[in-house]
Amino acid sequence: MPDDLPKQRQFDWTEDRSLKNSIFHAECSIRERGIGYEFTCMKFLKSIVGLFIVIYLVPTLASAGVWYMRDRPQSWREADWGSAGILPRPQDVSEATIHVFSATTGGMKGSVASHAWIVTKAANAGHYNRYDKVGWGAPVRRNNYAPDAYWYSNTPRLVVSLQGAEAARLIPRIEAVIAAYPHSEAGGYRMWPGPNSNTFVAHILRSVPELGVVLPPDAIGRDYLPDGRFFAIDADGRDVLVCPLKSGPH
Repeated sequence: MPDDLPKQRQFDWTEDRSLKNSIFHAECSIRERGIGYEFTCMKFLKSIVGLFIVIYLVPTLASAGVWYMRDRPQSWREADWGSAGILPRPQDVSEATIHVFSATTGGMKGSVASHAWIVTKAANAGHYNRYDKVGWGAPVRRNNYAPDAYWYSNTPRLVVSLQGAEAARLIPRIEAVIAAYPHSEAGGYRMWPGPNSNTFVAHILRSVPELGVVLPPDAIGRDYLPDGRFFAIDADGRDVLVCPLKSGPH
């Protein structure tokens, strides 16, 4: 029996060393996997940041540079706010019409942002009605400018135009949506994320989906939703909206 003890002890020591080696290798493997996982995550995050810079930041900075070099009015007093001559005289058009316009705005924000408004004319009417939302006084304005006026000297773009029976049918609905607009009170304007001029027109377009159009990508504020909502799907199911951060009543 005593002769067996040293052998047993030697066996136990060898087995213990083997176990320690196994544990050590397992720990190393786990560490390597952890480092590999962290490296993969960091690489993925760097790719996302790089993609953001290439898709958004570089074009934005390039646009700002080009805009800065352009000959443009230095203040609203120097800007042209007269008619751009896009629409015919209302007396020359007997049908009802609806027009949505968008134009580059003024100052440096004009490099990335635009301003939208909507124009209606009832059948046989002798005038147009233009509706804008602005950042001073009573936000929602009616006929404050010519229906197709330059905006800070920038030529407006026609986003959509309807006429005839369909326009006549939709005008009362548009006017009802404007009358019930939830951000029409004084102070109900915020440049970003909204509610602003584009929020106003986008709300009309979502409320009257038969107009069949959305504002252009540079219409900052178009995705701001009323009533504190953060998510919405358009009535036609073609557009999913996720609203930016909100704070306080507007």
